[in-house]
Amino acid sequence: MRIKLFEHYWHLGLIVLWFSESAVIFGSSWMAYEWLGDPSHLPIAAWIQSIVLGGCVILAMISMGLMSRRLRDRMAGIALRILLSVCAGAFFGTLLLGLTPEHRPPFAQVAMFALLSCLLLVLLRAIASGLIDDDIFKRSVLVFGSGTNAGRIQQLRRRADQRGFKVVGYVPARNEERVIPADRLVATDKPLGELARELEIDEIVVAMDDRRQQFPLKELLDCRLAGVEITELATFLERETGKVYLDILVPSWMIFGSGFRRDVARLYSERAFDVLASLALLLIASPFMLLTMLAIKFEDGFASPILYGQPRVGYGGRVFRVLKFRSMRVDAEKDGKARWAQANDDRITRVGRLIRKTRIDELPQLLNVLRGHMSFVGPRPERPEFVKQLSETIPYYDERHAVKPGITGWAQLCYPYGASEQDAIEKLQYDLYYVKNHGLLFDVLILLQTVEVILLGKGAR
Repeated sequence: MRIKLFEHYWHLGLIVLWFSESAVIFGSSWMAYEWLGDPSHLPIAAWIQSIVLGGCVILAMISMGLMSRRLRDRMAGIALRILLSVCAGAFFGTLLLGLTPEHRPPFAQVAMFALLSCLLLVLLRAIASGLIDDDIFKRSVLVFGSGTNAGRIQQLRRRADQRGFKVVGYVPARNEERVIPADRLVATDKPLGELARELEIDEIVVAMDDRRQQFPLKELLDCRLAGVEITELATFLERETGKVYLDILVPSWMIFGSGFRRDVARLYSERAFDVLASLALLLIASPFMLLTMLAIKFEDGFASPILYGQPRVGYGGRVFRVLKFRSMRVDAEKDGKARWAQANDDRITRVGRLIRKTRIDELPQLLNVLRGHMSFVGPRPERPEFVKQLSETIPYYDERHAVKPGITGWAQLCYPYGASEQDAIEKLQYDLYYVKNHGLLFDVLILLQTVEVILLGKGAR
């Protein structure tokens, strides 16, 4: 089952897990203080230490992907992520507490906190690994339709996409070419309302190929009045997969549906977040930026350029020049033709390969953010040549320009680097989800999970 909070869908089982893990982390900090804390500290020190140490560990866990619904590691990989998160969180939390000596914890207390947190978190994950996918946390779904559209639900085979629901069966619609296997069909002449009561259905997904053919308006209305949720296929797939399916998208769904919010509060919060995040990252990354500039000069000569500016399409279709550290040869596009970067691209320099892998080449775009051309989080800006080409062949492609482009984004987390028209279609589906559901909390989560992408080098070329 998924619920919508802060303009984003959350799986109920994962919410329960996250709250349980937070309780374990704060409880471990409190127990470590009770056993090994400095008795000369004031009682309020225990609360401050728990909040700082626990908060840092939780942020580290988000950054390592442990609170992402797309996590697919086995238990050994999850345990390693927990170990790294707890160690990193305890280290940075101790540094922060060290700024005020009256709150600084002894080393033995921090070590005990880290040990307790690791053991209990691994134990909790091992127990929860089966319970999260148990039917108790899933919504019982009946699909009305058995054709091509209904088949899209049948094709959701990833564990992460099936955590929120359990398909009880498919009700065939009349005059529809069936693609659903016969053993998945609910063959009955009973009205939908009676069928929903017998099967204890929580939600009916309308997935007919053609709604003009025998649409069961009265039956669906009776189900709705009886408390059964009625959902369109596009909304259901958006909720469960985190993307907007282009091939079933119709303008009326975008016009009359929720989302696509651009109110004053969102505009101001977005700008404040962009400025604060950019200044903080500039401060942290300045040594790496200086080393990168020196490395580029040493490899290509001191007369070679460090930065390059390239036209990109931004908010409202306006063109601006995006700044990047130069990672390709100076003559990479000497013929003047725009080309996507490919795997093992021979135009990339040795320094360029490293800074692309670690995303350091993107850091000058912080200046674009401060100037207002970009946001910290949003769809990646594309070159005008590619935008013109893709807009002519991909429906709704221009809608991604309804928000500012970003340094990182939802599509970058969910899909690897794209270098073809098909990749652009897949990424657009995630971009449209972001455009529809973007908000401050969603931006913060994307930013924190980008750390995992950088550390593991996912999707770089």
